[in-house]
Amino acid sequence: MAHLLGGENLKVSYATRTVLDGITLGLEEGDRIGMVGRNGDGKSTLMRLLALRSTPDSGRVTKRGDVNVGYLDQSDVLDADLTVGAAIVGDKADHEWAANPRIREIMGGLVSDVDWHANVHALSGGQKRRVALAKLLIEDHDVIMLDEPTNHLDVEGVAWLSRHLKTRWRPNQGAFLVVTHDRWFLDEVCNKTWEVHDGIVDPFDGGYAAYVLARAERDRTAAVVESKRQQLVKKELAWLRRGAPARTSKPKFRIEAANALIADVPEPRDSTALSKMATARLGKDVLDLENVSLDFESGDPEQDAGRKLFNNITLRLAPGERLGLVGVNGAGKTTLLKLLNGEIQPSAGKVKKGKTVVTAVLTQEVKELDDVADLRVIEVIEREKRSFNVGGREFTAGQLVEQLGFTNQKQWTPVRDLSGGERRRLQLLRLLVGEPNVLMLDEPTNDLDTDTLAAVEDVLDGWPGTLVVVSHDRYLLERVTDHQMALLGDGKIRGLPGGVDQYLELRENALAGSTVTGGGNPVTGPSAGGAAAPAGPSEAEKREARKSLNRVERQLNKLAQQEEKIHVQMAASTNDGDFDRLGDLNKQLKDLTDEKDALELEWLEASEVLGE
Repeated sequence: MAHLLGGENLKVSYATRTVLDGITLGLEEGDRIGMVGRNGDGKSTLMRLLALRSTPDSGRVTKRGDVNVGYLDQSDVLDADLTVGAAIVGDKADHEWAANPRIREIMGGLVSDVDWHANVHALSGGQKRRVALAKLLIEDHDVIMLDEPTNHLDVEGVAWLSRHLKTRWRPNQGAFLVVTHDRWFLDEVCNKTWEVHDGIVDPFDGGYAAYVLARAERDRTAAVVESKRQQLVKKELAWLRRGAPARTSKPKFRIEAANALIADVPEPRDSTALSKMATARLGKDVLDLENVSLDFESGDPEQDAGRKLFNNITLRLAPGERLGLVGVNGAGKTTLLKLLNGEIQPSAGKVKKGKTVVTAVLTQEVKELDDVADLRVIEVIEREKRSFNVGGREFTAGQLVEQLGFTNQKQWTPVRDLSGGERRRLQLLRLLVGEPNVLMLDEPTNDLDTDTLAAVEDVLDGWPGTLVVVSHDRYLLERVTDHQMALLGDGKIRGLPGGVDQYLELRENALAGSTVTGGGNPVTGPSAGGAAAPAGPSEAEKREARKSLNRVERQLNKLAQQEEKIHVQMAASTNDGDFDRLGDLNKQLKDLTDEKDALELEWLEASEVLGE
C-alpha cells in the first residue's frame, strides 16, 4: 500500500508534562484508523500534528506531495454570518453541486432537515456539527481526519456516517483517522486502532472489539499487575463475546482466545438478583405514564395549534427495569424524562409514582456542580457518605471515586479545575451516592473516553434500581439496558424487540424513496442518487435474516437453560448412584447438542446475509 503521510519522532510537551514522546507512525492507502485513550492523553494533539494544523516541539510530519487532507475540528470553525448553503458549497450554483450524486447523498444524509437559508449562528450545536461534516465530506480528500465526529449526532446520523465512510473509497484507496468515544462506530468502520497513552502510541489490528482483546492479551503476557483495569477489560470482553460485534466478523482463533480468557467471568450483571434487590427497594409500583398526552410548544400559537408531542402514550416502568430510549432529534426524549421525573405535567392523562421511588436525573448540562465548584472531588463525595455498597461490594468514598478514573492526585483537584469529561463523571458519581432507586441518564456519554465509559458501565452493572437511558451511543444502550423503545416523532412510543437495528430499519423504511427539502433546495434522501451499490441481499432478504437471527438466538438461550438443568440433574444422579437415570440424561444432552449445532449453523447463515 502506498504511503500517504506520517510523523517521525514527534514530541510535544506542555509545561512539565510530556504528551507525546518520540512518536513515529504513518497512514497508508486503505487505512481506517480509530484513536482511543484517556481524555488529555494527546489524541487530538496527535491528529492536529498529522493534519499540519500545529507543529511539534521536535520531529517532523511529512506527506506525499499530491495528498489532500480534510480535517474536522472538535470546535466550531464555521463562519457564523454565512448561510447554511454558503457554508457548505460556497458560491457554487445549485445546479453545479446538485448534479453530483455523491454530494446529493451527503446532503440527504446530514442536512436534509436544516434550513438552507438560515444563518449558521442560528443553528443548534448538532446542526452546526452536521453542516461542518457535510462541508468536509463533499470535498475530494485522500485523507480525512475526524475529531469526535459523532458528537451531537443521533443514532441514525452515526449509522449514516459509518455507511458513508465504509463506501467512500475502494478498500485499498484513501484513508481516515478518527477520534471518538463511540465504540460501536469504531468497531463498524475501523481496521486499525491506535491507543494513545503515557506519551506513546500502541497500534492494534482491527476495530474496538479486537483492540480490547489484544490489549488484554498484551497485559496478560507482560504480567501487568493492574487488577482494576484488567477486570474492566475482561468484563468488556464478556459483553463483546455475547454480543454481535465479536461473532462472525472476527477470526475464529480470536473468538476462541476470548472465550478461554474470560471463561471464569460472570455475566455482566445478574439480572435475577438485581431484580430481587430492586423489588425490595422499590416495591411493585415505580413510574407509570397512563394515556399521557403533551401539547407541542414551539412558541408559535398558530403553528402549535392541535399538535401533540405525545399523544395518548402509556409506559410502565418495573422494578429493576433497564430501558433505552432512541429517537430523532426533537421527538421528545428529554421531555419524556422530565415527565417521568415530575418536572413537567402532561396535558392529559396521569403520571403515577410509587411511594418509595427516589429519582435522580443526569442532565446534558453540568451546572449542577456549580454549587460545589470550590470543593475538591473527594470532599464532594464524602459530604454524602464515607462508604457505599455497589453490587454487594463495600467501597470507601476514595475507592468509588478511583473506580471512575479519579487518581489519588485528581481526587484533591477543585471541581472548578476539572475538564468536561471529569465533571461529567463526578456528576454521575454524585447522583449514585445519593442512593436513588430510579436513575435517568440523558446522553451520559458526552465528553467521556472509552476507558471511562467501561468504568461507568461496570458501576451501573451492579446498580439494582430502575434505569432509563437516552443516548445516541448504541454500544452503551445495548450494553447497559435490557430492551429499547423508540420515539419516532409521531407522538407515539413503540417497543423495539429487534433493538437499535430495528429502529434504523423503521427510519430507513419511512424515508425510502422520499424527497426532502433543505430550505427550498431539493435534496434526495440518503438512499437515492448515489453510485450503484454492489450486488448484495435485498432488504426483504435482510429482514427475513434478521427475523431468523432473533428466533435462533431465543432458541439458543432456551437450549442453554435446558442444558444447565440437565447438568445439575446429572450431578445429582451421579451422587445418588442412579446410573439408569444418568444414561437417559446423557442421551437428552446429546440430542440438545445436536439441536444446538443445527441452530448455530442456521445462525451463521443468517449472519452472512446481514454481513455481521
